[in-house]
Formats: sequence, C-alpha cells, structure tokens
Amino acid sequence: MEYRGVCVLLGVLLLVNWSVQQAPPRRKPVKKETTKDAAIEDLQKQINDIVQELNLLKEQQALQTVCLKGIKVHDKCFLADPVKKRYHTASEDCNALGGVLSTPTSSDENNQLRDYVRQSIGPDEQVWLGINDMVTEGAWVDHMGSTITYKNWDTSNYRSPQPDGGMSQNCGVLSAASNGKWFDEVCREEKASVCQFNIV
Repeated sequence: MEYRGVCVLLGVLLLVNWSVQQAPPRRKPVKKETTKDAAIEDLQKQINDIVQELNLLKEQQALQTVCLKGIKVHDKCFLADPVKKRYHTASEDCNALGGVLSTPTSSDENNQLRDYVRQSIGPDEQVWLGINDMVTEGAWVDHMGSTITYKNWDTSNYRSPQPDGGMSQNCGVLSAASNGKWFDEVCREEKASVCQFNIV
C-alpha cells in the first residue's frame, strides 16, 4: 500500500513537472520594457545635446579664429580678402567660409568697416558690399533678399548722385577713399572684399 501511494505521489509530481515545462513562457513585464525604452530615449537626447553643443563650440572656435585674423565689430567679425574678384565670385568665396559679403547696418559699423579696409587692403580701395539691385532696379537688398534699411550712398555729386548706374550697375561697393561712401558698380568689375561672420 505504501508502495502504491509513493508511486501515485511520484506520478503526480511528474505530471506537475511536465505541465510546468509545457506551459507557454511567461512574458516579461511591460514596465521593464517601457523603462528600457525611456532610458534609451534619454541617452539619445543626451547624445543629440552633446553633438549640438560640440557644433556650437566648433562654430565659436572658427569665429574666434576669424576674429583674430580680422576685426570684431559689435556682433560681427570682418575678414578682409585683398584679392580682387568679380562680385559673384567674392560672394561665393565668403559663403564657402561660412560668411557673407559685408553689409553695414549702421553708421558706426560702416565707419569701422571703412577704417578696417584702409588698414588691411589700402586707403584708396573699394570693396564689394553684400547688396545688389539685380532683381528689381533701384530696390537694393542684402544677401537674404531683404530690403536694406541703412544706406550710405554718395549723394554729394548733384549731377550724378549714387546709385546712378541704372540697369548696368547692380552691385554695391564701399569706397575707403570716399570716406566709406557707397557706389553702384558693374558686378563683373574686380574688387577686393570683406567677409562678414555673425557671432551667435
């Protein structure tokens, strides 16, 4: 009798063991997966923030290098290029460096640019400005296509106040010899230039 009871008990234990092995595997709690996903998203955000901060530091370092070679004026750096080029070539070269052709937005900025041109390029030189009226004659715009608000055209000659070139002179220049006054010029002429870099 005892033997039979032990066999029954052993049979029941084997059945329980077999049924446990045959049962579908238990799913992991959803809470742990959610926690892992949130942690991964948090790490990705931290990586993105670090990359963005690194890019800003690289940009600041490049600007500091430009400012060390050139001159800092308010929230901009100017870097002279004495090589004479056509307007479009000078503009493209500035863009390749991460800047634009200089565009003074105040009398003080214009005077500082004039002084910088006299010191770095020459007292009688003209440099391309980042302004033109190529799209609409007489509507002078900057590199973004925005209407310029500050102007320093040479209006001292009553017979030919600037800009006076009509449809043939669509690019602006700053003249160091004329105390920083602006003139319109044929864009195919070759002039020196000053690249402008905005400090963020």
